Amino acid sequence: MHVCILGAGIVGLAAAYELQQAGHEVTVIDKASHAGMGTSMGNGAQLSYSYVQPLADPSIWKQLPKLLFNEDSPLKFRLQADPHQWKWGLQFLAACNAKRSATSTRELLQLAATSRQHFEAMQQHVQGQWDYSTTGKLVLYPTQAGVESARNQLDVQSRLGSAPQRIVSPDEAVALEPALAAYQPQFAGAVHTPSECAADCYQVAQQLQAWLQRNGVKFVMNTAVQSLRRESGRIVAVRTSQGDITADHYMVALAFDSVALCKPLGIDLPVYPLKGYSLTLDVAAASDKAPRVSITDSARKVVFARLGNRLRVAGMVELVGNDLRIPQDKIRSLCDSTQAVFPGCSDFAAVNPWAGLRPATPTAVPIARQAGASNLWLNTGHGALGFTLAFGTAAQLAQQLGKVD
Repeated sequence: MHVCILGAGIVGLAAAYELQQAGHEVTVIDKASHAGMGTSMGNGAQLSYSYVQPLADPSIWKQLPKLLFNEDSPLKFRLQADPHQWKWGLQFLAACNAKRSATSTRELLQLAATSRQHFEAMQQHVQGQWDYSTTGKLVLYPTQAGVESARNQLDVQSRLGSAPQRIVSPDEAVALEPALAAYQPQFAGAVHTPSECAADCYQVAQQLQAWLQRNGVKFVMNTAVQSLRRESGRIVAVRTSQGDITADHYMVALAFDSVALCKPLGIDLPVYPLKGYSLTLDVAAASDKAPRVSITDSARKVVFARLGNRLRVAGMVELVGNDLRIPQDKIRSLCDSTQAVFPGCSDFAAVNPWAGLRPATPTAVPIARQAGASNLWLNTGHGALGFTLAFGTAAQLAQQLGKVD
């Protein structure tokens, strides 16, 4: 079959790879000049296969006043004249209960396990170089109450078959990652997951695009997707800035832009952009002061991932609509967090700031399914776990497509 994939981020590329491996003809369309230039470009770089916790959690209720009124909150909600935002927000709050959180955790763990298997198989096949590391991850908690809450989450994940994880003391955390020594008084404990990984998602996208092109996948770049043309309940073409493109099946992997594309077809996608920021620092001159283990500081909502001689620092969750502006105070906040956690790790001469819109569902579980009985397939809503889950939804959809006559 000929499958046309709309979107050349890591989600679309993973689908293109899995479908190409299954023997299908694949065309990928994107408005950018090359792959991975959107939400995939400057993400947090962590591959969090084992320690997953949906943003929709019962603890959110206590944080609501801070989220709504505190400008300095790392989790920020700015109410807008947007019914889609209100609807998504209400669905999100409805998901903030223990039962739904546990269900989402189970679904995410299962999907992440599939994704890891397929990503690692792709790595073996493609043989790319993208600063991949397997040094594990530490999630830091500022209070003992936070540590105990994390212990409960570990218990849930352990019952669901997650990889080995354990609570460690600040002393143990510093033994695992010596660069945390100066920050040790600021956290009460941490979750250590030895099996977690990191990689440069943008480099993965670039090299995977090149490999796919050498192996028969067609890329139509610098081409905006405008609409989907439907006749008799089936999609017959995708209208683009370069004219109509036809295929047997169409897959929507356009992150938040998927919402507007699907709406005229009567498909209401519960996806909203979670804005996040990152910077990328050169740490070659002070390598021992920068972490090798991936670090998540739960208090600051900031993640740190080592990429060779670079350190990716990413953080914040803002529900502020389709806004890619990068205010200086946000980058200053990430710089301040880096200095606080890893003093002296960089001279901050070049910080390479970035902002991205992570397309999230209220439950954090992505949408990867056929749209009714038509030849349209949905592949979006991966939120902050896009890099982690991309190959999982790709494998699921490739399997489903293989069953279609």
